[in-house]
Amino acid sequence: METLSTIFYFLITIGVLVFVHEFGHFIAAISCGMRAEVFALGMGNRIWGWNKKIGSSFGSLPKDLDLEGHTDYRISAFPIGGYVKISGMIDESLDTEIKTAEPQPWEYRAKPVWQRMIVISAGVIMNILLAVAIFWGINYVQGDQFWQTNEIGMVVKDTPAEKAGLQIGDKILFINREKIDHWEAIQTAIYLDNIGKDISMEIDRGGKIQTIKISKKDIPDISESSFFGVFPINTEAFVSMVLPGKPAEKAGLLANDIILSINGTKVFNQNDVIKIVKSSPLKPITIEIKRQERIENISVTPSDEGLIGIQVGSKYTGPILEKKYSLIESFPRGVKQTFGATTLFIRSIWQLVAGRADFSKSVGGPVKIAQMATRSAEIGVMSFLAFMALLSISLAVMNILPVPALDGGHLIVLLYEMIFRKPLSHTVQIRIQQVGMVLLLSFMAYVLYNDIFG
Repeated sequence: METLSTIFYFLITIGVLVFVHEFGHFIAAISCGMRAEVFALGMGNRIWGWNKKIGSSFGSLPKDLDLEGHTDYRISAFPIGGYVKISGMIDESLDTEIKTAEPQPWEYRAKPVWQRMIVISAGVIMNILLAVAIFWGINYVQGDQFWQTNEIGMVVKDTPAEKAGLQIGDKILFINREKIDHWEAIQTAIYLDNIGKDISMEIDRGGKIQTIKISKKDIPDISESSFFGVFPINTEAFVSMVLPGKPAEKAGLLANDIILSINGTKVFNQNDVIKIVKSSPLKPITIEIKRQERIENISVTPSDEGLIGIQVGSKYTGPILEKKYSLIESFPRGVKQTFGATTLFIRSIWQLVAGRADFSKSVGGPVKIAQMATRSAEIGVMSFLAFMALLSISLAVMNILPVPALDGGHLIVLLYEMIFRKPLSHTVQIRIQQVGMVLLLSFMAYVLYNDIFG
């Protein structure tokens, strides 16, 4: 049953994102006077479809059938991906017939470069607009919840925060002259609003106002594994997941257990827990937990790697400020969230290109997408929609990369034509597409292998 639900949420997620992306190409092509021969959800052989010429039908269409400019809307065999086949365009189909045929007025190749650029970019634009629409709706329906504190409850050792001199009890009043009213404002100011800038913090330390300067080179990228290094007051550590067959499960730890102390040392967040457990390989430790309203002590022995088989999170227990937004107020917030997420995806890709991130840990294929879609759906509709919005942005960013066979690769070919006033030969364009298909299939095989065995 769990496998079926995973497949179900995966197909819904991919189906919606691909439909939106391909609809962007489709509607742009039609608006520019081009013909779209096929609008397909899925790849491979045609299972079922509909067109104005013959109506609904199953299986492949006759090879000699002339649709007279009408589109065949179809469902294909493999429910991953989809495509729009635009007349006169060299794409994934690697159609070589147009090499010898004269361009027709309704074909992609007969249109001005600027129109073709619009058609190629429309899928990416639609994915970004989908993300804006989802975040807009979430902001309107759900509003925001802010941790209503600006006081530091913990400074992690050997992080930029500790090196800058921040201390427990410091209250962060301003960051680069922007007033800090809640904890989320600190995260936004550090990781988004001041990207690539030095940071100046005004803090209240025991009633005295001080200024702390932090160089931009010392501020970690949010896409990196490191982080700034501060936690708010009023937090507690809790078990978010217990891995089957590991010491924690055998000892009796359960998901949602709140961890109060380990070996008598109070813990306040996941960092505390990880640090103590890691330092005790093969040594029994006593974990004091709160389960519902009961306090219990559980003894468990970490592995030789200092692991007990749990995932730990931090939970804020202090005052929360709830804020609702009107339909108009929600829109700019949706735009800002989309822009922020897009920036982070781009920076993550740059980290990969620059060799600053582990490729195998940074990419995910269909299995990971399915798992994450299922987990987000189990949390709630809003969580699932937010995940879909982030995936839509990821799809947009990936598609605009200058890689053959992707939308970005097509744009590079069009830029060449615009600069040199002549198109690349059909043979060269087909070779570029062939190289792109090999690269994409190799990449897909890698991420699938990494999902299963990584």
